[in-house]
Amino acid sequence: MDVKTWFDKDTSTLTYCVYDKVTKDAAIIDPVWDYDQASGKLKTTSVDTVAEFIRGEGLKLGLILETHAHADHITGAQPLKKLFPAAKVGIGERIVEVQKVFKSVFNFGSEFKVDGSQFDLLLADDCVTNSGSISVKTIFTPGHTPACASYLIGDLLFVGDAMFMPDSGTGRCDFPDGTAEGLYSSIQKLYKLPDTTRVFTGHDYQPGGRPVQWESTIGEQKRANSHIKAETTKADYVGMRTTRDKTLSAPRLLLPSIQVNADGGRLPRAENNGQSYLKMPITVL
Repeated sequence: MDVKTWFDKDTSTLTYCVYDKVTKDAAIIDPVWDYDQASGKLKTTSVDTVAEFIRGEGLKLGLILETHAHADHITGAQPLKKLFPAAKVGIGERIVEVQKVFKSVFNFGSEFKVDGSQFDLLLADDCVTNSGSISVKTIFTPGHTPACASYLIGDLLFVGDAMFMPDSGTGRCDFPDGTAEGLYSSIQKLYKLPDTTRVFTGHDYQPGGRPVQWESTIGEQKRANSHIKAETTKADYVGMRTTRDKTLSAPRLLLPSIQVNADGGRLPRAENNGQSYLKMPITVL
């Protein structure tokens, strides 16, 4: 299997295409729909770049996979599926828990379903899903959110926000129903994989201004992850993660992203003037 990677500088998000050079089967993980919050404009620049690669390589896109309902960018799953309608959009089946939480947060009406039906595939823990010759094993890795999943394709592991590059540690756990205890357990599960397993992270924040990086190994993570090494205890990790999370601001695109992403990447239904609107809850302190 080969991997093509794209880095979105605006949201520090990494999108991946896993493809078989022989059969031309492919899967996309965590695509981005470019959103300018100030103007409310969405552009398909990132999606178009991915589509150009797929067409240029003559690939057959069978799966578009989300590691979770992202809080920092709007997913490009739907515009990508529009270009490649045979592709199925998949996410971990615990997305229904996230939908229930945010239906309340945004006071969505009965038209907003909380059964995961907005996605083509609801993936169970340890299930195997195929995109032609590509077999994808879903591994639930909750903690950052309750619905996070990692995807294992051969020796390639796509972890979303569970782990970053070793010098950046792990994802935050202060979103609704996220827990540091849960993420610790999830990472212990991943640390049982062979040390040679290649790890592809969902973001890179380039600490110290270093060049963007996205690939490590399980062995490297166990030895050098700045938050959780192989010998790190649960108490030490939970204490560190909880303290650190209290210092973090909400992601810049949290409110627009989560209401679209929890709905399978679909925009709110247009109102009678033909315009779609995002809801922005206001809290007075």
